[in-house]
Formats: sequence, C-alpha cells, structure tokens
Amino acid sequence: MADVKPIRSERDYEAALGEIERLWGAKIGTPQGDRLDVLATLIDAYESEYHPIDPPDPIEAIKFRMEQQNLTRKDLEGLIGTRTRVAEVLNRRRGLSISMIRRIHERLGIPAEVLIRRSRLRRAA
Repeated sequence: MADVKPIRSERDYEAALGEIERLWGAKIGTPQGDRLDVLATLIDAYESEYHPIDPPDPIEAIKFRMEQQNLTRKDLEGLIGTRTRVAEVLNRRRGLSISMIRRIHERLGIPAEVLIRRSRLRRAA
C-alpha cells in the first residue's frame, strides 16, 4: 500500500477518489479502514478549498423545507405574513425581512446564514 500524500492538484484529487472507491466498505480499525478515513479527510479539505458548494438560495431552501414537512403556503402565513405576502416572497417579488428570517429559522430550522443570502428577486412586471 502506497503512502498517503497531500492532495495538491486535480490529478491527485481524482486518484484519491479512485482509491476511496476501491476502499469503500473497509472495516474501521483495519489498515484499509484507516486509509479510507485519512483519504476522506484529505478529499474533504481539498473540496472545501477548490470545489466549495454555495449555500442554497433562501427561497429554494424554504420550498424544500415545505416539501419535506408537507407544509402549504397557508402554513407559512404565521411566519411571513398575509397570503399575499407569502406569495410575493415565494414568487421572489419581495425579500425576507429580519423578523421573517428569525421566525423561519426558529420554526422551520433553516440556518439563518442561508436565509440572509440575497435571493434572485424578480422584477415586478
């Protein structure tokens, strides 16, 4: 088994992914399991720096949570406001206020960091 080395390039990254695929399912505490653990840590660090994943759009996050929890637009009225206000927010015609963000975060568990991001607002027709 070759030594584990830092991932410094895309070529190193691809090789590490291939090695992880080969080691997948190795038992914890075995040399193969330890190698898998180290490679996964190295890959995670490399991806964080070179392949970061942007947080989701706030409205998409709200819609996803609605789907997960089988919520309707009516269920959001207590968090966002009137039926019209809910429609404006979900249709990207109105941004989220700080009080809306707080309520959505507290009741739906969506991270505030996601909710405070700028949404792709549509221009009013």
